[in-house]
Amino acid sequence: MRGTVPPRPASARRRAFRAAGVVASATLLLPLVSAGPSATAESPGPDALQREFASAAARYGVPPSVLLGVSYLQSRWDTHSGAPSVSGGYGPMHLTDAGTALAEAPHHSDGTEDARGDASRPMRAVAATAPPSGAELPARLRTLERAAELTGLSARELRQNPGANVRGGAALLASAQRELGGPPSADPADWFGAVARFSGARDATTATVYARDVYEVIRSGERRTTDSGQRVTLRAVPGLVPDTAPAARLGLPPGDAAGTECPRTVSCQWLPAPYEEFDDSYGNHDLADRPVSQSVDYIVIHDTEGSWDTTLRLIQNPRYVSWHYTLRSSDGLIAQHVRTKDVAWHAGNWYVNATSVGLEHEGFLTAPDAWYTEAMYRTSARLVSYLSKKYGVPLDRQHILGHDTVPGPTAATVPGMHTDPGPYWDWAHYFELLGKPFRETAGAGGGASVVTIVPRYAANQPPYTGCGGAGPACAPHGSAAVRLHTAPAEDAPLVRDIGLRPGGGESTTDVNDTGARATTGQRYAVAGRSGGWTAIWYLGQKAWFHDPAGARTAVRAAAPVLTPRAGLAEVPVYGRAYPEEAAYPAGVPVQAVTPLPYTLLPGQRYVVGGRGPGAYYYAKTFGGSDHRVVRGAQTYYQIQFGHRIAFVKASDVEVLPAGGAHRK
Repeated sequence: MRGTVPPRPASARRRAFRAAGVVASATLLLPLVSAGPSATAESPGPDALQREFASAAARYGVPPSVLLGVSYLQSRWDTHSGAPSVSGGYGPMHLTDAGTALAEAPHHSDGTEDARGDASRPMRAVAATAPPSGAELPARLRTLERAAELTGLSARELRQNPGANVRGGAALLASAQRELGGPPSADPADWFGAVARFSGARDATTATVYARDVYEVIRSGERRTTDSGQRVTLRAVPGLVPDTAPAARLGLPPGDAAGTECPRTVSCQWLPAPYEEFDDSYGNHDLADRPVSQSVDYIVIHDTEGSWDTTLRLIQNPRYVSWHYTLRSSDGLIAQHVRTKDVAWHAGNWYVNATSVGLEHEGFLTAPDAWYTEAMYRTSARLVSYLSKKYGVPLDRQHILGHDTVPGPTAATVPGMHTDPGPYWDWAHYFELLGKPFRETAGAGGGASVVTIVPRYAANQPPYTGCGGAGPACAPHGSAAVRLHTAPAEDAPLVRDIGLRPGGGESTTDVNDTGARATTGQRYAVAGRSGGWTAIWYLGQKAWFHDPAGARTAVRAAAPVLTPRAGLAEVPVYGRAYPEEAAYPAGVPVQAVTPLPYTLLPGQRYVVGGRGPGAYYYAKTFGGSDHRVVRGAQTYYQIQFGHRIAFVKASDVEVLPAGGAHRK
């Protein structure tokens, strides 16, 4: 969730650490600035890792499918070039060594930002609680130590050598099988209990959900090329029914999901954010009565930029900010903090906060999908599906937003808006898990000319800088984003974002720079084509991305678009859809309808993401008795304007539905 443009200097990062109450030495700070994959890792033969899995499985008597399934859920078999995860985990088996350098960072705010995003009641300076001293690390954060004891391999080997790491994971599974009294069986059905124990979960529900996910992977099978170029295959075992009885011998207490709003297919716990009054203010969320008071239109995907423990400590500080759910990287465990009927302070835009649910995912945007684990992706997708059905939120990129696509509410806030979960979040895979894969929805002829951005994640590796915090190149890695140029050529300048850089600076390839980026699932109106390049309307200009035949990075889509009403020289663009002045009753301060520093010009077209009346949720006092929603007569359209969404007044535009004619 951190991530503004340009990256903050080291001194600012240190101040932010202190604001979060994190005690860290210079050594502990290093992983934050090197969380991205190393660019120097060697690449062995493409089948070497597959052989390592087979060898380790044979050596420790673990069925290969079980070993592969566990590793897939942990890392999708990636090695991450030896970089640690947010939990201090290493390698394809995610063996944890939390005694090594773990990165910690402030969650949403270091006291200089307004995650609430409401000018009528800006946030007070925040301060996070300090971490408890001398707390013993849980066993789930020390699995590498145990693997070293079982294998005789050094901690260094287990961290840096993928083959050794796989052997360590196999040894842990075999040990768990013995401890549970299970047979040294070649039948994967007999290993359910050992897989559940491998999760390191402290409750039976989380352990069981984790094991069920592993067996789902085994039944369906998987095949992919890893981040180090390794080809790994897990052949499907359809119809596999595991013996779940050994899981009861784990001796774990049942999970406590009482009071949570989660589907039954996930592990969920209630860890409430405090709602307390202090001085003449209160924190850290607002009571509401959604959807009775107002609709829930968005689900916002964040990453924590810190560890699970740090994140949970921050959410319990009444003077900090808030979000509805946190998801753990290692096993997908969900903690709910704010009722979904209430408004959390997470997006930096009050209009979006008032109509959204915020999900935090343990990880860092500069550490690619490696630590956006499969376990977390799957659990998150189940939660989002559940929330989508509960509130009627469409499963598309116009309503399932990344924090990096939430607009700044005013021109002054645009440069400081957050950039998580970043270009390495695998939106295509995520929407496949949601059951809504991005596919071509329009033929070659007729209708509005619209494209959906869908690069092939693994093969799409645009260069990025900034993974080290001071500008070094990030290692090549799959990305959900395509880069946008001013002309159909790789050496053409990147398009500019005048809101992000009011002084007219150039867009960059920094991993946090969203100024010239289009991401998987986003839809844009086509502005031109030239050879293997496609132009789209983007931030009031033509923006070109490479889209060659045979390696398309976008597919045709059928969607309504809008354009300025005839006779208008330009149309203002807004970061929030607030009502007109006449709509406000006595006692509710009028909110200014201020445009962003962008305009729509005649002839330009932008894809419509929704339509609704202007609305403002007034929430300024503790208790919520006088909270109210102001709705206006002015109607707005949501559009995909740049990398972020935006709003325009319906009275300013005409709409061209897919395959139809203009209408108001």
